[in-house]
Amino acid sequence: MGSTTDKIKGNANEAIGKAKQGIGEATGSERLKGEGVVQEVKGKGQQAMGDAKDAAKDAIDRAAASAKRATE
Repeated sequence: MGSTTDKIKGNANEAIGKAKQGIGEATGSERLKGEGVVQEVKGKGQQAMGDAKDAAKDAIDRAAASAKRATE
């Protein structure tokens, strides 16, 4: 899965998790609030994974560019 996909899925899970928490709060459902917290955390993790993939790609690109310049 690409970094953009991770970030999109992460945003969606975070939003759905927050919505579940709100609905759980409004209805008094501890189960739904708990599910919301778990889904929100999952979304934050997915976003962090996307950020990590971006950082790794950037580092690889910089290293490749530097290696190319060194051989020219």
